This record gives sequence, structure tokens and C-alpha cells, in this order.
Amino acid sequence: MTNTAIKVENMRKRYRIGAREAIWGSLHDAVRQWLRASWRRRSEEHIWALDDVSFEIKQGEVVGIIGRNGSGKSTLFKILARITEPTSGRAELHGRVGSLLEVGTGFHPELTGRENIYLNGAILGMKKWEIDHRFDEIVAFSEIEKFLDTPVKHYSSGMYVRLAFAVAAHLEPEILLVDEVLAVGDVAFQKKCLGKMDEVAAQGRTVLFVSHNMQAIEHLCRSALVLRDGQLVYQGAVEDAIALYLKSRIGDERAGYADLRAHPGRLAGMQRLLTGIGLRDPAVPGGYRNVVSTGEDLEFEITFDCGDQVLDYAALGISALSGERVITVGTHLCPTFAATFTGQGSLRCTIPHVHLAGGTYNVFIAIGNRYMKQNLDYVVDAMQLHVHYDGYYGLDGALMPGEGHMAQRSGWQVADDPPSREK
Repeated sequence: MTNTAIKVENMRKRYRIGAREAIWGSLHDAVRQWLRASWRRRSEEHIWALDDVSFEIKQGEVVGIIGRNGSGKSTLFKILARITEPTSGRAELHGRVGSLLEVGTGFHPELTGRENIYLNGAILGMKKWEIDHRFDEIVAFSEIEKFLDTPVKHYSSGMYVRLAFAVAAHLEPEILLVDEVLAVGDVAFQKKCLGKMDEVAAQGRTVLFVSHNMQAIEHLCRSALVLRDGQLVYQGAVEDAIALYLKSRIGDERAGYADLRAHPGRLAGMQRLLTGIGLRDPAVPGGYRNVVSTGEDLEFEITFDCGDQVLDYAALGISALSGERVITVGTHLCPTFAATFTGQGSLRCTIPHVHLAGGTYNVFIAIGNRYMKQNLDYVVDAMQLHVHYDGYYGLDGALMPGEGHMAQRSGWQVADDPPSREK
């Protein structure tokens, strides 16, 4: 018996750009369209959604698939789920496959939730008695008891994905494919799903997980694949995969630096005074980074060109991807700062021992006049940084998504003294 769950060899998938459907009319129209089609076949462009991708995944592995939009992640999953065929190459899957792709895949909209549970089980090759055995667990997990006999076309996207995940996770596939659908659910549901995937992995089943939520990827996976423009550029440890992915998202060649002169995140009406922001790398003189560990010091370098204006205020903030502000620091909150700045120059902002939980965060930056309470330039999502856990608590355990953004150490003990009572 092989311990390989998935083996992909030289996988390629080509799509044609600009193809149009022929509309036939008279013989004259038919000849004209045939001639145009002949010319188009010579001039049509093609795109390789996957280009010579090969990898192997062992049974029981939980692997993240990460990459920018258009990198080929969803195409790969559709081939593995047998929804579409590759142009060339092959994929071997050893075991029953359960897939949870974009919302809407795999359910018949006219059938009820109950009927779709049995339909999906049948597609997976399960007997009716097997589905009966897991039916109550599926319904309880999905939390849609009241709507079980309602056609799913009337479900909200949240209800739909809850039922779809419950079916995919509980019908005991040997291989589970999960593609970014957790973004549809609320925080409590995401946490519940991550816990279920942990449970599935602990049972020795194989999980492939696509997400743009690096915190979820890092929590769930030990290894990851990175796709870029249809090609596999990395397979290995999840921390290194995330670092490579985040580096590719920075517009400047220097990871951890962003050019702000024409940044799309600049608020309307702001002057273009901020020219750049970077997170300095203490290990590389003059270098930058965008991956840090929980508890590290952060040192940002902000460059500006204020012309002849004299400014005295700068602020920097870190936000979760949901938009929730996590940290705000500024010259107005620093009792030792009483300087002004003008012309071209730079500011250094040091934030010691940043106890951020693992995940990806956005950074904003603003400068202006403190006493006039006026921002003259303000750039949101100026750059991203990724924080990974790296044993901060001295244990394997870490905060799960939804448990907060700040990692705080604490001491616990069983008290010997009896609890105090109010008299």
C-alpha cells in the first residue's frame, strides 16, 4: 500500500482568451463567420492557468495552497475534484475526495438541504445507511435545522456554506479540499471549521486548504505550496511559504518596503508628502523585512518630502485584515518627541515587544500638524506585515483565528487558599 494521497505530474491547463460563440444565420453569414474564425484561430491568445505543476502529498498531511488571485489555485482544485480536465499531465488521488470549493458548487439549488446531503453522499460513493449514520451530526454542525426542508436556492450565503462544509467534513472523505469558502462565514463559524479540520487531520485524513488568511494557514498547516502565474514556485515549511508569498505582494523588489509616492491607499484630498515606508531588518544592514515573530521589536522607517512646510506630527497604526485597529502609535503619544521636520527626510518609529498574534496585518501612516489637528497626508494599507507565532508562549499552543489579535502571557495556578467570601 502506498502512503501517497495525491500525486500530480506535469499538470498543465490552458484557457483560450477572446473566444466568441458563433451565431449562424444565412449561408453568407456562415461563410463569413467561418473565415473570421479561421483568422481568429491564428491570432487568439491563450493563458496557462497551470504550467507544468508537479508535487506529491502524503496521507494525513495538511497542506496550504497559497498564491495571489489568478495564480492557479482554484484551477488546480477543480482538476483534483474532477470538475474540469487538465490540458496535459495527470493527477493520482488515492481515496475518496470531498471538496468544498466556491459557494454553489456541488449542491442542486432546487433540492432541499436534506436532499442535498444525500445527493452529496451519493456522489462520494456512500451508501444510504452511511449517510443516515452521520446525518444528525451534519445537521447539528450546520445549524440550519429550521431550514432543512427548504430548497437551498433560498439560503443565504452563510447558511449555504455552513451546510456545504458540514457535508464535506462529516461524510468521511480520505481527502478533503477546502477552497477559501471560510471567508463567507462569521468569525465563530470560521473557528468552528478550523477546529473540525484539525479533527479531520488528527484522524489521518489528508487536507488541502486554500485561503488568503495567513493566520488560518499557519494555524492549520505544517507545509504549503506556493503558486505564481500557474507555476509551483515552492513546496515546504509553511513559515517559509508564507514569507515567499508576502514578498511577492510587495510592489518594490525589497520585501518589507512600499513606495508611497503613487500609492492607491492615499485618502482623497491628501497631499503627496509621504514617499515610502519600510520595516527595517536588524539582521541585514539597510535591508527590510515583512515577516516578524510575536514579541519582537518593530522599527519602521518613513520617508517624506514636505517641501517648505514644517510639520510636527506623525502616526502609524496596525490593523487586522478585517479593518479592526489593533495598534496606534504616534508622536503625539511619545512624551520625548518635540521636534519638527521639513523638506526631504525620514522618521524612525520603534515599537518594542509587539505582542501581535500570528496573522497578516495592514499598516497605515499619516503626517500633519499636531496642534492644528490636521492630517496633510494619510495612506491606508500602506504595507503588509506577517506575524508568525514561533513558540512565543514556550508551548505549541497559539491563539486561533477569532481569539484576539494580541498574544499576552499569563500565569496560572490552583490556589491553596480557600476563596474569599464577602461578609
